[in-house]
Amino acid sequence: MYAIERFISVILTHPKKVVTAFLVIAVISACLIPFTKVNYNLVSYLPPEAQSTEAVRIMSEEFTADLPNANVMVRDVTIPEALTVKSTIGSMHGVKSVMWLDDASDTALPVSAIEPALLDMYYHPGDDDKGTALFMVTVEEGNEEEDIGQIRGYVDSLGEGNAVSGTSSDSAQMQAATVEQVLLASAIVGPIIIVLLILSTMSWIEPILFLLAIAISIFINMGTNIFLTNVSFITASVSPILQLAVSLDYAIFLLHEFAAQRKITSDVTEAMGNAMRVSMSTIAASAITTLFGFMALSFMQFQIGADLGFNLAKGIIFSFITVITFLPAVSVLLMPLIDRTQHKKLMPDFKNIGSHIAKIRIPVLIIVLIMVVPAFLAQRNLEFTYGNNLPDLSLRNGVDTIAIEEEFGQQNAIVVLVPRGDVAREALLSKDIGALPHVKSVMSYAQSVGTPIPTAFLSQDIVDQFYSEKWARIIAYVDTPFEGDVAFALVEKIQGTVEKYYDAYYTAGQPANLYDMRAVVAVDNVRVSLIAFIAIFLVVLITFRSIGLPLVLLLTIESGIWINLAIPYFQGEHINFIGYLVLNTVALGATIDYGILLTTHYLAWRKRCPAKEAIHKALGEAVPSILVSALTLSGAGFALSLSSKIEAAATIGSLLARGALMSMVLVTCLLPALFVLCDRILRKTTYKAEFYQGETGQEDLDVIEQGAGSLDALDSGGKRLVAMEASRKSSEEESGRTDHET
Repeated sequence: MYAIERFISVILTHPKKVVTAFLVIAVISACLIPFTKVNYNLVSYLPPEAQSTEAVRIMSEEFTADLPNANVMVRDVTIPEALTVKSTIGSMHGVKSVMWLDDASDTALPVSAIEPALLDMYYHPGDDDKGTALFMVTVEEGNEEEDIGQIRGYVDSLGEGNAVSGTSSDSAQMQAATVEQVLLASAIVGPIIIVLLILSTMSWIEPILFLLAIAISIFINMGTNIFLTNVSFITASVSPILQLAVSLDYAIFLLHEFAAQRKITSDVTEAMGNAMRVSMSTIAASAITTLFGFMALSFMQFQIGADLGFNLAKGIIFSFITVITFLPAVSVLLMPLIDRTQHKKLMPDFKNIGSHIAKIRIPVLIIVLIMVVPAFLAQRNLEFTYGNNLPDLSLRNGVDTIAIEEEFGQQNAIVVLVPRGDVAREALLSKDIGALPHVKSVMSYAQSVGTPIPTAFLSQDIVDQFYSEKWARIIAYVDTPFEGDVAFALVEKIQGTVEKYYDAYYTAGQPANLYDMRAVVAVDNVRVSLIAFIAIFLVVLITFRSIGLPLVLLLTIESGIWINLAIPYFQGEHINFIGYLVLNTVALGATIDYGILLTTHYLAWRKRCPAKEAIHKALGEAVPSILVSALTLSGAGFALSLSSKIEAAATIGSLLARGALMSMVLVTCLLPALFVLCDRILRKTTYKAEFYQGETGQEDLDVIEQGAGSLDALDSGGKRLVAMEASRKSSEEESGRTDHET
C-alpha cells in the first residue's frame, strides 16, 4: 500500500516531468521502428524438430545452390533472346541464380528436337520463331521488395504481358504492404474510435488524451522490438491495431473514475489520486485476463504464436504502465482545457434496457442451445490455409501469378534430400518420383547428368546443384498449388516413395513446409485453446471466488466464438489458421471482460434484490461500457480486414470484427438468462455469495442507486463495490458535500 501511495504521489507531484519523459521515450521509440527487422518467412517459425526445418538447415549450410523462389515470364522472345534475358537477370543485385531450358537441354538443337516435357516447363514456342520463356530465379532473402522490383522493372521494359511471381514476389508484396496496412487501418479505425469516445465522454478533448496515451504505448512497444532478433510480418501488421483495440478501455476506466471523483472534491490532484487508487486494481485485473489470452499463444510449437503472443503481451504491459502513469499526469496538466471543452451527454440512457432484453433472453437462450453443439462440431472441422498464397487481383503480384499459371500451369518444387553414395538408387528413386501424378519433371544428378558419368569429370558448379558432402538433392517440379488436399497428398506419396529406398531422408519446398505446418498446428490448436481456457477460468474463479460463475461466463464467450467460427464452415470457406488461433485466444481474453463487467454489477445488486431485478439494473449500468468496448474491438477488426493484403491479418480482422459483436450480444442477452436460470447453483458455488433472499428495502435500494454511477468505470477485479460506495458516501457527509451524484 505504501508503494502505491508513493507512486501516486510522485506522478501527481511531478506531472510535467512524467509527461516529458514519456514523450521523449515515445519519440525515440518511433525513430527505432524502421530499424526493426521483420521476418516474412513463416517456415522459419516451424519447430527445429520438423523434418522440413532440418532440410532447410542442411541446404543452407551444405549446398551452395539454393532453390528457385521466383518465376519470371517473358513473352515474344527467341531462344537466343531468352538466353540474353537470363544473363541480364542473373547479373542483377540480389539474384543468386537463374535456371532455364539451357540448364536441362541443349538449346542449340531445333525446338522440335527438345524433350516436350522440358519445353512445357521452360519455353512455349509461338507461331513464328518467338515464344514465351519461364525463368526460375533464386533471389536472396531479406530485400525482396527492392530486388523483385528491379526484375519486374526490367521485364516490363521488354514488352507487355511479362510477369513475376513466386514466394519471393509474395514476400516483396508483404514488405510493401506491412507499413501501408498499419497506416491505412489506423486511418479507418481512428475516426470510429473517436466517435465512440465522444459519445462516451463529457469533454471534446478527452478522446484525444485516450488516443495519445495508447499511441505512446504502441510506439514504445514497436520501438522496443529492435532488441529482438526480428518480428514476424503478421505481428508487425496486426499488433498495433489489436493493442489499441484491447487496451483503450484502461484509459476509459481511469478517466471515468476521475470524473466521478471530481464530483466529490474540487481539488484536481486529490481527485486524480483517488481515481488512481480506485481504478488501478481494476485496470490491472482487466489487463491480466487479456494478458493470459495472449500468453497462451506462446505455448505453440509453431513459434509464430510466441512471436505474436509475446509482442501483444508486451504491448498490454506498456499500455497499463502508460495509462496509470502518463494519462493521470497529462490530464492534471490539461485540466483547464478539459473543463473548457465540456459538452452535453451524448450517450443514450440505457437505464431501462434490461426490461427490453428480458423479453428476448429466453428465446435467445433456446436459440443458442440449439446452435451451440452444431457450431462446436462445425468449427472443429474447419479447413485451414497455412500460407499467404491466394492471389489478390487488385495487386500486380496477383495479376502476374494468374498470368503465369494460365500460360505454364502451377509451378512448385518439392526437394528430397537422401544420403549421398548410391547413384543407381538415386536414379531409381528419381524415376519413381517422376512417375507420380502431378510431377512434371525431376532433376537429380542421376536424372540430369547420368549415372555413368563420375562427378570428377564435371564442373563443380554442376555437382554443387545436386550434392553436398553428405547429401544428394533431388528436385521434383510439380503442378499442384502450394497447399491443399492435392498438394499434401502428393507430399505424402513422395515421402512414401522415398521410404522404399532410404530410411533417413528429408523433404522441403513450399508444399512440404506447409504440410509440416499443418501437422504442427493440429496439435497447437488444442493446446493453445485449452491453456487459454484454464488460465482465464482461474482468473475469473479468483476474482469472484466462485466455481459456477467462471463456467457460465466462459460458456457464454465460447458459444460466441464457436458460432463465429462455424459461419465460414457452413459457407464452405477456408480460413487462415493464425486467424483461428488468435480468435480463440485474443477474443477470449478480450471479450471475457464484457462478461466480468456485467457480473460485477450483477453481484453487487444481487445482494440487495432478487435475480431478475438485479440483472435488470446491472444491464442498465454495464451496457454503455460493453457497447463502447465491443464496438471499438469490432471497428479495429473491420479496419484490419478492409486494409490488409496479407491473408492472415485480414482473417484475424474479419473474425474479430464479427466475434466482438457476437460476444456483446451473447453477454447482454444470453448471460442474463443464465444468471436467472442458474441462480441457485451460483449461490451455492460462490464463496460468501450473500445473495438477497427477502423483500428489498427501498432505503437500501436508494443507497445502491446513489452509488451506482461509479460502477460504469469498473471492470474485472471490481471487488467490494458496495462497501466502497458506502465509504465514499460517509466521507461526503463528513465534509458536508452531499449535493453531488456519484
